[in-house]
Amino acid sequence: MPVLVMKFGGTSVATLDRIKRAAKRVGLEVAKGYDVIVIVSAMSGETNKLVGFVNETSPLYDAREYDAIVSSGENVTAGLMALTLQEMDVPARSWQGWQVPVKTNNAHSSARIEEIPTDNINAKFGEGMRVAVVAGFQGISPEGRITTLGRGGSDTTAVAFAAAFGAERCDIYTDVDGVYTTDPRISPKARKLDKISFEEMLELASLGAKVLQTRSVELAMRYKVKLRVLSSFEEPSDEAGTLVCAEEEVMENRPVSGIAYSRDEAKMTLVSVADRPGIAAAIFGPLSEAGVNVDMIIQNIAEEGRTDMTFSCPTDQVLRAQKALDEAKAAGDINFAELIADTEVCKVSAVGIGMRSQSGVAAKMFQTLSDEGINIKVIATSEIKISVLIDRKYMELAVQALHDTFELEKSA
Repeated sequence: MPVLVMKFGGTSVATLDRIKRAAKRVGLEVAKGYDVIVIVSAMSGETNKLVGFVNETSPLYDAREYDAIVSSGENVTAGLMALTLQEMDVPARSWQGWQVPVKTNNAHSSARIEEIPTDNINAKFGEGMRVAVVAGFQGISPEGRITTLGRGGSDTTAVAFAAAFGAERCDIYTDVDGVYTTDPRISPKARKLDKISFEEMLELASLGAKVLQTRSVELAMRYKVKLRVLSSFEEPSDEAGTLVCAEEEVMENRPVSGIAYSRDEAKMTLVSVADRPGIAAAIFGPLSEAGVNVDMIIQNIAEEGRTDMTFSCPTDQVLRAQKALDEAKAAGDINFAELIADTEVCKVSAVGIGMRSQSGVAAKMFQTLSDEGINIKVIATSEIKISVLIDRKYMELAVQALHDTFELEKSA
C-alpha cells in the first residue's frame, strides 16, 4: 500500500469533536487505499499547561524530567485518535516515540531525530493495521530517556516519518488553509499560494511566518518530501491548501512571493570596539556560547582604529547577550565604550526565488519604505531574501505597503 503521512496540530485536535473530525479525514484516505501514519500534537493549550506545572514546581528544572512531563500531552491525543478510528472500524493503534522507536540525540527539550526504523510499524501494517497514530514531538535518547524536539516539533516528526517511509505526501493540517503572501490579519489583500518552493518556505518560516516549523521545512527540502499545508476545518479537496515542493514544480516565478515579519526583534550596538583581526570572533563567540541567536550583523567604517558593531537578536535574549558581552569585557577579551540595546524594532522581509533572475527588487523595496517615511536601521540580504530592521511602530504599514508594491494580491 502507498503511505500517506497526516499531521494534526493542537487546534485540530483541541476537543473530542475535533478529533472525530480529523479521524473522518483519515478514514477518507484509508478508503482511497493508503496506509496512513497520523502524527498528532497535544490538544490545544495542553503543552502550555504542562510547562506551567514544571516551572511552578522547579524553576531550575531537570531537562530530562521536563521532557517526560511535557511529552505526555501527545500521548493522550494519540490514544484518543486511535480509539476514535477503532470506533469507525478502521484498524488503528497508537505509538509513543519510544515504541517506534524515534531515535534522537540526548539534547533534551531540543532533540534532533537521528533515525526512524520502519520495521515495527511496517510489521503491523503487514498484519492488517491501516493507521499508525504516532505521538509527535517526542523520541528516545541513546540513554533510553524520553526526549522532545522543541516547539513545533510535531511538524518535524511528520516530515521525518514521510522521509523514512517514502510517503507519497505529508499533509500538515492546521487552523489556516494554506501559505499566504503575508499575514491576512495585517493585509486583507493577502492571497493564498497554490504552490511555494522549499527555499521560499524555509526563508518565510525562519523570518517569522508561523505556518511551518523551520526544521520541518529543512528536512522536507533535504529528502524531497512533498508537503501540503491545509485547514482541518474546511471540506476535503485534492486542490486544497498549499503545496510546498521543488522549485521546478512552481509555475509562478515572480520576483517576490511573500512578505514576512518578526515582531520581537532587538538591535544591539557595541560602540567603539577595536578594529582588528579576530574582533568579530571575540564578540560573537561568547554570544554563541550563551545561546544568543544572532541574525543581522553590520560593522561600520573604522575611524582611528575603532568601529561600531551592530547585530539583531530576539528581544527575550537581550539580557543574556548583555551578560555575555559584559563578562567578555571584564575578562579583557573585548573592549567597548557602550552597549546600546534598542528593543523597539522589528524585521520585515521580502522573499522570492525570482530575485535570482530579476534585478531592482531591493531598490523598489527601499523606495517604498522611503515613500512611507520609514527609516531602515539594518539591511541583510541573501539570494532570495531582503530583510530590513525598522521601528516596530511601522511594522504593519511596511508589510501592507510592500505587499501592494509587489502586487502580491495578483496571481502571476
